[in-house]
Amino acid sequence: MTNSRGKGSVLVIGAGVSGLTSALVLKRQGFDVLVVADRFAPQVTSVVAGALWEWPSAVCGYHQDQTSLSRSKRWCATSYDIFADLAGNPNTGVFLRRATFYFNRPIEESRQQLEKMNELKKKVRGFVHDAGLIAANGINPELGLGDAYSHLAPMVDTDVYLSWLLAEVRQAGCGVLQRRIAGILQEQEETLRERFGVDVIVNCAGLGARELANEYVYPLRGALVRVRNDGKSMPRITEAHCVSVDESKHAHGFIFVVPRGRDRLVLGGLAEPDEWDLEIGLHNYERVRNMYNRCL
Repeated sequence: MTNSRGKGSVLVIGAGVSGLTSALVLKRQGFDVLVVADRFAPQVTSVVAGALWEWPSAVCGYHQDQTSLSRSKRWCATSYDIFADLAGNPNTGVFLRRATFYFNRPIEESRQQLEKMNELKKKVRGFVHDAGLIAANGINPELGLGDAYSHLAPMVDTDVYLSWLLAEVRQAGCGVLQRRIAGILQEQEETLRERFGVDVIVNCAGLGARELANEYVYPLRGALVRVRNDGKSMPRITEAHCVSVDESKHAHGFIFVVPRGRDRLVLGGLAEPDEWDLEIGLHNYERVRNMYNRCL
């Protein structure tokens, strides 16, 4: 089935950032699009993301798959410009703010970090490499940090952004349907295409690919603590601060402090592979408490 512009029709499964963005881009390219998901914001993972733009590999770990890394770099370069433009629209929940990344030793001593920095500085605005940023930003000297760089980075208030993005999808003319699709997609492709009247199915279900695509996928569980950042109980923080994971340390050893929107601050983080349990918090999980204390 094709529309008047000769394009086909697409079923997008999933309503997180990936699903809604895919739907919007496809619609703007002339496809008829239907988004089907069993959950929408705020009951999606995208809402609780740290949502700080980073150049791969990210602060929470290192990509091992070079194909994935190459794709991520292309996506990052494109998304930086797009989010920087969106920051000019207060309705999007996107801000362009300074972010400083700190390292345990001089960057020149790590080939991986040096290569990353040399790539990054060509892609961003306002790049500065200066170990003096550690003292200038009042970082606790007991952390023993040895180097730092800073640049302007998009930061997203995901509560606002997901609402704005869904509204854009609807306004563009995409269909939106709340329904659960279960089972392996390949085994029911023809049935789904006929049921929804589409030519192509795009799977943006995230961890749902474990069921829908029969693929081995696993979560990298994180934890964020949200605190007030309105300038009343403490000086308002308007820049992000991140201590990158070191190659010699476990992946959960990073720290980030990121302003969220206009009056919130998110503190993180954890990166725990293949952990599915969501019942963790300051009240019952020592690692979250330790993370919170490190950020403070």
